[in-house]
Amino acid sequence: MNYIWQHKQWPNFVYDSEKLSALAYQYAKQTAKLSGSFLQIDLDDALTAQLDLMVDEAINTSLIEGENLNPASVRSALQHFSNQNLDLNLTLIPINAAPIYFPDSKAEGLAALIVDVRKNFHKPLSRELLFNWHQMVLVGFEDSILNSDLTVGQWRNSPEPMQIVSGPIGYERVHYEAPDSKDLDQMMSDFLDWFNSGFSDSSSLTSESQSIPGVIRAGIAHLWFEVIHPFDDGNGRIGRAIIEYALAQDLGAPVVLSMSTHIEKNRKEYYQQLNQASCCDANELNNKGALNITPWLVWFIKTLMAAQKDAEAKMEVIFQKTQFWQRHKNTDLSERQKMALNKIFKAGKEGFPNGISAQKYAALAKCAKATATRDLGDLVSKDCLSVEGVGRGIRYFIKLGTPQRSI
Repeated sequence: MNYIWQHKQWPNFVYDSEKLSALAYQYAKQTAKLSGSFLQIDLDDALTAQLDLMVDEAINTSLIEGENLNPASVRSALQHFSNQNLDLNLTLIPINAAPIYFPDSKAEGLAALIVDVRKNFHKPLSRELLFNWHQMVLVGFEDSILNSDLTVGQWRNSPEPMQIVSGPIGYERVHYEAPDSKDLDQMMSDFLDWFNSGFSDSSSLTSESQSIPGVIRAGIAHLWFEVIHPFDDGNGRIGRAIIEYALAQDLGAPVVLSMSTHIEKNRKEYYQQLNQASCCDANELNNKGALNITPWLVWFIKTLMAAQKDAEAKMEVIFQKTQFWQRHKNTDLSERQKMALNKIFKAGKEGFPNGISAQKYAALAKCAKATATRDLGDLVSKDCLSVEGVGRGIRYFIKLGTPQRSI
């Protein structure tokens, strides 16, 4: 097995600009639509939506690597860092120290990374920034670091090959081998120079005539970084942070989506696509076709647009919630009813696709079933809910002011 970084023309990637132009245009249209949806909701709801997406991103970028974070700890840490005017340098969160703010230090580190990406996207990407992100990613892994040769906050420096393997000892299968550590400084300098130069030409990275569409730049940046694999650990999480960083630079604002959420849903395909784009046969090392990353970019843009659709659905629910409460601002409802309705909205369309029963309402509102039945009847009479079915099959739906069926 050989790898594209061994190609004599590395890293002069090529891609079919004509094939990608329609996808890039479609992505741009969806971006404008999503931004418009975001502007339709009030400030409090907009901040809540952004926080929800940041929580999703932190949890799922960790899940992709097999690491489970506590959602409540992630949310708490994100709120803390978002509300503080902090320079998120990891002198605040020393690797060998106990977590400062939260019992879940891994959640603290990922939260710091997510917020830092959103606060600093207007700055050039630098090795210092990447080193700082690396320290954030490894907060909470102190035991593993102290009992290994992992380097923290710097490029890996082991003379041993950096390999991605699977299988039991003695029967390992090597999926990928990264460049030698002695070459990292120059390779990362080349990458950072390209990333910060606004490199151009719609079909080759060796020309500087016109800007690369932002979504293509983000896809190239992620692949390029993952191929180099400059750190001992944390490359995936940092590489996905670079996606968001690049997209925010193109948009001029933090992105309103969670790419990692959709990647996690298709984790196997994600790794297959990265592997196919990174590897080649020996006879391809002199063939420029090995550096043709069109299939990777097609997959990347389609996955990103799917993430946009997920975010758009979230925005739609929030917009419907805002309209609903505006319509019912003078409706006499109990605090228990308001709480239950907000929980239904928070669950979204996927939470109760077939409506809510009296039993489910009782669980949401933490009340007896008889009380739930009275509440539901009252909400129907006040035009807050619609009802379908009979007997045990009765289900209730939030009544929206649009032709679409309620959630």
